[in-house]
Amino acid sequence: MRQTDHRRHHGRGGQGVKHTFDNSFVWGAATSSYQIEGAAEEDGRGASIWDTFSATPGKVDGADTGAVAADHYHRYPEDIALMKDLGLGAYRFSIAWPRIQPDGSGRIEQRGLDFYRRLADGLLEAGIEPWPTLYHWDLPQPLEEAGGWPERDTALRFAEYAAVVHEALGDRISHWTTLNEPWCSAFLGYATGRHAPGRTEPAAAVRAAHHLLLGHGLAAAAMPDARVGITLNLSHVSPYTPDDHDAARRIDGMQNRLFLDPVLRGEYPSDVIADLAEITDFSFVQRDDLKTIAAPPAFLGVNYYSPMLVSQGGAGPTAYPGSEHIAMKDGGRPRTGIGWEIDPDGLLQLLTRLDRDYPLPSLYITENGAAFPEEIHDTGRIDYLDGHLRACSEAIGRGVPLHGYFVWSLLDNFEWAYGYAQRFGIVHVDYATQQRTLKDSARWYAEVIGRGGL
Repeated sequence: MRQTDHRRHHGRGGQGVKHTFDNSFVWGAATSSYQIEGAAEEDGRGASIWDTFSATPGKVDGADTGAVAADHYHRYPEDIALMKDLGLGAYRFSIAWPRIQPDGSGRIEQRGLDFYRRLADGLLEAGIEPWPTLYHWDLPQPLEEAGGWPERDTALRFAEYAAVVHEALGDRISHWTTLNEPWCSAFLGYATGRHAPGRTEPAAAVRAAHHLLLGHGLAAAAMPDARVGITLNLSHVSPYTPDDHDAARRIDGMQNRLFLDPVLRGEYPSDVIADLAEITDFSFVQRDDLKTIAAPPAFLGVNYYSPMLVSQGGAGPTAYPGSEHIAMKDGGRPRTGIGWEIDPDGLLQLLTRLDRDYPLPSLYITENGAAFPEEIHDTGRIDYLDGHLRACSEAIGRGVPLHGYFVWSLLDNFEWAYGYAQRFGIVHVDYATQQRTLKDSARWYAEVIGRGGL
């Protein structure tokens, strides 16, 4: 268990406490393939749902696409050198399924596998542990045309893809993540249409959530003897007034427990099933599915950005099928440049809740960060990261088995439906020249890593 050393100092934010992390704590940064790689039509890569979606007029701010992005596909040696200079111990990236299987199944593109071999080898040579994610939303377009994640077959194809990648890279990788944020893939992709593939079918979205989780379980089984985990985007959900507890229960159920309970308990929450009764009867859950999903993960990745404050009434969030009568409320907190409320205590509450309510494996913060408009001198991002790392330290001091932290993101990148207007990177990217420049937050993070804490 991690121990926290509390000593008086005059720290950022007037905390007056020194927060240190032990020597085995993993300090990293995270990215994803479609957001940074570019080279969308090179070396046999097939089309993904995000290629199709971002090329559709009106879907992405500024009509931006990931066709070039941060050109990481060609500039990865430069990016590895930046990571080494920052002192990163690990780099979380995702593998583009369409680079490996352009058709979503069958034929394997060795040039795609070779790219990730070169990336992993370069990281290892720099003393940085590669942490690949097998799926960060870029589903091969042919699989979407066959029905996408609402179809059970997609989970089977995902397991086949996982086996291919594991066979090629398993000798280089110690930690594998199957899925990044299946809530987003399911509900932003198939319920709201805000993300690719842009469908607005609530029942299909719930089926997609299950088949994503099934894909996780099947992929883990296809990678024997590997350390396999899953990353979920979770939030601390609170009622706006004492009369809004049922609203908080429903949103917590759809945001958090719909994914946590099957992975960590082997069951779907009965209240969530009841909440969704008018949309689906869960008949798509077949015998042994939950047993497959609940095979104990080696670790759980937690992505946290902002809290959720909810109330009954109003035209509510279509991202939560069956809860359209629930509204998101303003908590009066400062906000990031993208408009998300800042609440480090929400992360502390979330982590301690996980430790209290679930049989946990090792935890890692696999994404945490903020978009701010400052180009280089990003004091707002430093304050955001500082507050959330203090929450991590406090959680460890309370016994939470948290073993690492990955800042989102290493590089400015294609921010999905926001295009290039929002910058999450600790490294600035000039998209016209692809020049990388360390922001103040990158230098600050390097100092934190160097001293092992705040």
